[in-house]
Amino acid sequence: MRLRVLPVHALAALLCLIVAVPVRAENIMDEVVVTATRMQQKLGDVPVAASVVNQQEIQQGRQELGLDESLNKIPGLFMMDRYNFAQDLRISIRGAGSRATFGIRGIQIYIDGIPATTADGQGGVDDIDLGSASRVEVIRGPASSLYGSSAGGVISIFTEAGPQTPFVQAAATLGSYNMRKYQLKAGGQYNKLNYLVNLSYLNMDGYRQNNQVEQTELNSKFRYDFSDDSNLTVIVNAVDSPTANDPGSLPINLVKADPRQAWSGNLAFHSGESLTQQRVGAVYRRDIGENQHLTLNNFYLWKDFITYLPFQSEGVSAFQRFFYGGGGKYDFTTPIWGHNNDLTIGFDIEIQRDNRQRYNNDFGIKGPMTQNQLEAAESYGVYFRDQFSITDNLLFSVGGRYDIVDMAIHDHFLSNGDQSSALHFKHFNPSVGLVWHFLPNMSLYANYGTAFETPTFTEVGGPSQDLGATGINLAGFNNVKPQTAESYEIGLRGRAWNRVNFDFAAYTMKVKDEVVNVATLGNRGEFQNADTRRKGIEAEADMAITDQIKLTTSYTYSHFKFRRFPTNPAAEGNWLPVIPQQQFYAELAWRHPSGVYAAVEYHWVDQIYANNANTAVSDAYNVANLRFGDDFNIDNLVISPYAGVKNFTNEKYNGNVRPNSYGGRYYEPAPTRNVYGGIKVRYNFN
Repeated sequence: MRLRVLPVHALAALLCLIVAVPVRAENIMDEVVVTATRMQQKLGDVPVAASVVNQQEIQQGRQELGLDESLNKIPGLFMMDRYNFAQDLRISIRGAGSRATFGIRGIQIYIDGIPATTADGQGGVDDIDLGSASRVEVIRGPASSLYGSSAGGVISIFTEAGPQTPFVQAAATLGSYNMRKYQLKAGGQYNKLNYLVNLSYLNMDGYRQNNQVEQTELNSKFRYDFSDDSNLTVIVNAVDSPTANDPGSLPINLVKADPRQAWSGNLAFHSGESLTQQRVGAVYRRDIGENQHLTLNNFYLWKDFITYLPFQSEGVSAFQRFFYGGGGKYDFTTPIWGHNNDLTIGFDIEIQRDNRQRYNNDFGIKGPMTQNQLEAAESYGVYFRDQFSITDNLLFSVGGRYDIVDMAIHDHFLSNGDQSSALHFKHFNPSVGLVWHFLPNMSLYANYGTAFETPTFTEVGGPSQDLGATGINLAGFNNVKPQTAESYEIGLRGRAWNRVNFDFAAYTMKVKDEVVNVATLGNRGEFQNADTRRKGIEAEADMAITDQIKLTTSYTYSHFKFRRFPTNPAAEGNWLPVIPQQQFYAELAWRHPSGVYAAVEYHWVDQIYANNANTAVSDAYNVANLRFGDDFNIDNLVISPYAGVKNFTNEKYNGNVRPNSYGGRYYEPAPTRNVYGGIKVRYNFN
């Protein structure tokens, strides 16, 4: 494949940002602190590629339909399925997660320190309302030395805490495709209790046929301060989504004929899903003197899920999930031989029980049962991380984690024989890193790490599973191996002229036995193992042009290819599907001291191969969005009207590509130009 060149206008914007000399040398950049490394560190001391998105970037003037709205600016990330709520947002980091036919894999998701990725490696963000999110931290690259089964990295989401002054806020957003979203939020501090409760409701018809969604979410967080040295945070979340219809993917000829149509099979079989979920978590923190800190967590999740797929045989899948566990970590900071040293040791325990059934789909009616099994996964991990200051300007870090993962299927549908089976995995993953502060505001970093990733239950197959009318059988339960990876990375980050923050990273990664999608029907997939090689460059920068105007840019280059593919040698040397080779993002934002603001953002995505054979392509696209609003006060009221135009250039493109989809049905068209607007009214109690 010929290397595609970044558009001239995008390249010019990036070059201008790099060489620009600001008119005033005033430091207006805040010092960024991250905790996703399981240590509280300044970003400049972190020996891995990391990015942080703040509350204003997540909430201000946004439609708040998905994390992609605020995370698109982070290099190395690629997100799809943003307009299909039956699939959940699909996120990949450095290619990890791209194989998923739905949901998030290869990436560890945490919400307020509680895992949102199950013990078998399946993650999702459908239970977080962005209206109460305050910060998102993203670690790019293998994170197995800290988090276990994770080849791509970590996304850690933090929700708001209540402010000292109690408040109540109501919000309403209306938009194209009959989009309606309502929110009620309240929080504050009462004696030793800090609280925040957020309730939201979303109803939307969607851009395409059979694209409706209805969802109610409750997010709440309570922190009780026993003393200055200890506190307990309790998180209670619930989601009720009775409707999330799936319009399905289309072949290219139907996309061109009518991009708003649904696939006929999805209409005939009433494709979509519904779910209810409840999550309770608790995090206890205690300072033991000035240099020692203890953190313990415990969580429980219940989920009831059913989906109707666009085929008859085993076209209804349902499960009842109970996922629970806990963990702890101990931080000890003390000088060693006169040098600063920070040590963290910890453990995680996660236990998952899914009672899964399959039925025939008799054109939208649940038919006879064809499968009934208990899927059990247990994950146990212990880890350590130490950061030692060799000199005042040179930091050395080392870490490691040992994991044991047990997966078992207990077959309760015995009319076709007992097909119970079990797998046992154990793996140690080390990491080392260096950070050199060669200038006061600049640092070089390098790291080496390994990772492993188990296949999920939907990827290892199981009793009685097949792809219905296609005649393609899923790989057997013992046929898909866990993948392992080895990664090397170097990076440069810092601040120039007191106005420009930048971060540059280059990496190479070898993945052995990568879990690869080879066939898809609906959201059912067949998976096999292949060896891949990944090399990439990631750059991001933001510049305060003036005190009121900020320019943010990022660029990603991804060179991902199959090296060895035992079951499909013809694909060796091909590009990995559903990952663009290049991406570019730019945002120009203006905010006046009076509260008026406006922002325009531009996202260019290179062409994407839709299959392992590289014979089907989704074209490159350019998407531009505009948002604006105001925040003004009337006594104790803060009134915030806002509006936006998404895809204001009316670009026709595919918002999702389903890898290796049966019958050439790869493409899910994204909405053309659409608008939204709303208002938030906040009352602060004195």
